[in-house]
Formats: sequence, structure tokens, C-alpha cells
Amino acid sequence: MSEQKKSYEHVIRERWCKGCNVCVAFCPKQVLTLKNGKVYAEKPELCIGCKMCELRCPDFAIEIREKGASGDKGKDASDVDYTVPPEVNHA
Repeated sequence: MSEQKKSYEHVIRERWCKGCNVCVAFCPKQVLTLKNGKVYAEKPELCIGCKMCELRCPDFAIEIREKGASGDKGKDASDVDYTVPPEVNHA
């Protein structure tokens, strides 16, 4: 029985990216590149999900998600209103 290879999606918040190249430098599979001064997942099929890019990004501009994984889809950090205290968002 063969195990299906996991695939990952790259959530890139371009307005947060300053093109510092840190994520590109830390990616062990050379998945990322800079395109027009912003990070771009050039070879997403090679991603192993190590999240080194996500962990090293100083601006939180990139997030790695496993495709097909359950979770809170459709909401990311760019959807949060940071002008209100965090306790407002608790249900």
C-alpha cells in the first residue's frame, strides 16, 4: 500500500511582503523565488511542508497549509481587525 504524497499550499500576503529574500534563502527545496519584488511559490509541488519560510519570515507574509487538511479555512491573519482588542474576537 503506497502512501499518497502530501501537498501544500502557500498563502502569501503580498501587501505584507517587503521582498527581503529570507524565506527564499531558508527554503531547502528552492520552492520560492522573488517575482517583482515579492515572494512567489515557483515550484509548489516540491514543497515538503517544513515551514522554514513561514517561521523565518520577519513580516508573517507567508503561511504553509496542507491541502485537504481540516481547519478554519477562509480566515487568515489579514482578515483580523487589529484595531480592536483580541478578546472581542472570542465567542
